Amino acid sequence: MLSVSRVTARLSGVIVRSVSGGHGEGAGRGGGSGGSIRDAGGAFGKMEAAREDEYFYKKQKAQLQELREHIEQEVEHHKGQLENHQKVLERHQQRISEIEAQERALGKE
Repeated sequence: MLSVSRVTARLSGVIVRSVSGGHGEGAGRGGGSGGSIRDAGGAFGKMEAAREDEYFYKKQKAQLQELREHIEQEVEHHKGQLENHQKVLERHQQRISEIEAQERALGKE
């Protein structure tokens, strides 16, 4: 009978899963149990394994969507900061031009 070894780890907020053996085909090799349904194997074990795979797929998809939204918010924030800095830069350049004009006017007197 083939056994299933499940390893679940979080790596950078994304769930990674490694499986050896067939899904739902009995207890794992690592000494741990996958639960009574998974231990029994058969159709119920395979169905439970499929549900577990679906859970992790949905979880990873949600995490990626959340990460994407966060990065998009960061981009918008930085675009706003860039616009503000450009406005400040233009104000400073205008002020420098005004000071230079005043210096020239004083130099002619």
